[in-house]
Amino acid sequence: MAPFRREKSHQRGGFQSRRGKPVTGRNNRNGSRSGNAGAPFQASRVDETINNNSENSGAKSESEDSHEEAEEPLSLEESSDSDSDPKEKPYNLLLQTLKPQAIPLGEPKRKRRKIEPVEVPTSLHAEYTEANGDLDGIQTDDEEAASEEDSADESGEDGNAAKLDYFTRHFADHDEQDTVKRIRAVTEKLWVAENSRLGASWSWMRRYPKTSQGSELNGHDNKSRPLGFKFKPKFEKAARQLLSDRNEPLKQLSTSVLSYQDVLFSARSLENAEEVRRLAGVHALNHVFRTRDRVLKNSARLSKIDHDEELEFRDQGFTRPKVLMLMPTRNSCVKMVDAIIALCEPEQQENKKRFQETYARVDDNFSPDKAEDFKDLFGGNDDDMFRLGLKFTRKAVKFFSHFYSSDIILASPLGLRTALSGDKNKKQDYDFVSSIEVVIVDQSEALLMQNWEHVEYIFEHLNLQPKEAHGCDFSRVRSWYLDGHARYFRQTVLLSAFNFPSLNRLYTQNMLNIDGKVKISAICNGAMIDIGVPIKQTFSRFEIADPASEPDDRFNYFTSAILPSLVKTSSQALGGQQGTLLFVPLYADFVRMRNYLASSSSTQNVSFGSISEYASVKEVARARSHFLTGRHSILLYTERAHHFRRYRLKGVKRVILYGLPENPLFYREIVGDFLGSSIAQAAVESHRTSVRSLFSKLDLLKLERIVGSERYLSLLSEKGDMFDFT
Repeated sequence: MAPFRREKSHQRGGFQSRRGKPVTGRNNRNGSRSGNAGAPFQASRVDETINNNSENSGAKSESEDSHEEAEEPLSLEESSDSDSDPKEKPYNLLLQTLKPQAIPLGEPKRKRRKIEPVEVPTSLHAEYTEANGDLDGIQTDDEEAASEEDSADESGEDGNAAKLDYFTRHFADHDEQDTVKRIRAVTEKLWVAENSRLGASWSWMRRYPKTSQGSELNGHDNKSRPLGFKFKPKFEKAARQLLSDRNEPLKQLSTSVLSYQDVLFSARSLENAEEVRRLAGVHALNHVFRTRDRVLKNSARLSKIDHDEELEFRDQGFTRPKVLMLMPTRNSCVKMVDAIIALCEPEQQENKKRFQETYARVDDNFSPDKAEDFKDLFGGNDDDMFRLGLKFTRKAVKFFSHFYSSDIILASPLGLRTALSGDKNKKQDYDFVSSIEVVIVDQSEALLMQNWEHVEYIFEHLNLQPKEAHGCDFSRVRSWYLDGHARYFRQTVLLSAFNFPSLNRLYTQNMLNIDGKVKISAICNGAMIDIGVPIKQTFSRFEIADPASEPDDRFNYFTSAILPSLVKTSSQALGGQQGTLLFVPLYADFVRMRNYLASSSSTQNVSFGSISEYASVKEVARARSHFLTGRHSILLYTERAHHFRRYRLKGVKRVILYGLPENPLFYREIVGDFLGSSIAQAAVESHRTSVRSLFSKLDLLKLERIVGSERYLSLLSEKGDMFDFT
């Protein structure tokens, strides 16, 4: 027989195999081997026949169960513990009698009550035990101490002196009646608002359900119990540094995120990008590891209870993935993964080489005139079609894990939508995002320039009831998952360089956290202040009858108030105004304007070119050349074309903004850099240049970023429709 290793089980009266699984081949009460027709074991002492026979038969069963694994020779110490030779029994018994606490020879041994292990069907617990191996039911001294500490924190749920952490309060410790009231208030949009300033440059706004007291900000829950932060030891130092940041907005961001409130942070920048990523990594890892520890600890408790004892733990969702991170490019994914790996410091990284080969790239060839934000976004691998699963165990992390066995999913909106919606060869499947508890959307302003519909589609399919069970143990599923209320417990964190209407719509319609939501934004000085050249800037307001008719109202205003003078100056044979850049943010408006200029009888004498995000390199080069030489007097230019390519257009002498850009940096570049370059090269005098921008009341956020927080309201409310700044 092949050698075997016997390990003491934490379950009374039995053994565990080398994989940590309970041995099912038990001996029956009369000492015979159940289910195994072997020769009876001959003991040397009648008094210990039952005990010794039971012990050796259990060891045989263990050897057979572990036969598939690689055979390892037993050490001398282990082999001496196997009791395979009956002749050694009297000598071993004599040694035991010489010990101080040995059992007297005449006193029979006390029978140990045998408890069969609780059989749990294929479930999330099975996935956790497969990933963590010896963690299931086996704890080191440090882990046992940590478990006792967790138990002490979780057991004190009744007194005011019991201090709960935000994780436990948000996901486990709920007053059912209070939760129902909060959910009703959220569905009826009954929010209580709190506004304040964070210094002179930041604004802070919080909304929470009307039935709650909003006392979490003061470190207490609705029962006046003190609340605190609790982190895994690996992340304690990084988390405390974030909570004590000297930068007040980042400190408030960390406090709100780590206390499981929804957050819209519209002040992400190159300067704080690394710290924001570290915060996202700390929060995601702490959530994943604490969720796993709770599941394993409760599973160990269930395996030790009697059959007649009733004990219920609601600590899981329908599927394993708990954190979803959306980001624009593979390079941004690499930066986030690097931050995560630096925090958890795993001993093994499975498939890391494959990840480096398919995601990382260092061959950046940017021209010196490219902006720093452009280099940061499009440096490295700028592919926007990807999805990646990360699976964490006690000592390792696995890249490219299957979604249903992953803990964190990192993806671009396009990559995740293709996985959710399916294709010709794959049916629609969104069950793996049914139990997402934390969503982090990084660089939202970049996602806006890709296709925001993908983001909205993803949020529409989060936390829906799964179509299949996927091996779920429904006896462990939290009640609010079963009730279809998971979206009210999900935390959503939106990180962006600036706020925009689509982001606000997510904040209003999809951020339904019963613990409230926070919005942190910067006080804008105005992009027009920093253009660097003395140019007359005119803002023209047009009225709209209805939000749905805004595109038509804008087009009618442009063709009636601006285009006639533009055609007149552009079509004059001698001394005509050339070099007019017509900036059109949306592609639909761009196509409409291009078709009108090409087909209208009033513009038949106007020559124009166009550059859009869909133009080929050859078409762009021809349009730029004709515009510079004066062959084309008007050049149409879209915002997405500028975002993805960041051209430095030459020959610009006049700028007309059909709509304000979403990104305030684009205003500085188009107005300050393009016109400033022409002035510096003496192609035009500064007093002969001009900038004219169209806006309506729906452009409130754009207008604030360009003219400043102190001026934009007056432009929307004052009489008249023309506002000049020099």
